[in-house]
Amino acid sequence: MTTFVETKISEQLWQQVQNSVQQGWINNMDALSAEVIRSYVESHQQILSERFIQEDIEWGLHGED
Repeated sequence: MTTFVETKISEQLWQQVQNSVQQGWINNMDALSAEVIRSYVESHQQILSERFIQEDIEWGLHGED
């Protein structure tokens, strides 16, 4: 299953992407978008996990809902 994502980027950034595709660094915009999202999620997963753990600890120590 795939999901369609629409976004706005600057003309300058779009031109950089197009140049990268033409030079063979990127297969296409779909591949780039998927890789960027995957990389972002993976790099931020630890930060999110730590935040949730800290909130659980605070709740456990102070019993705040």
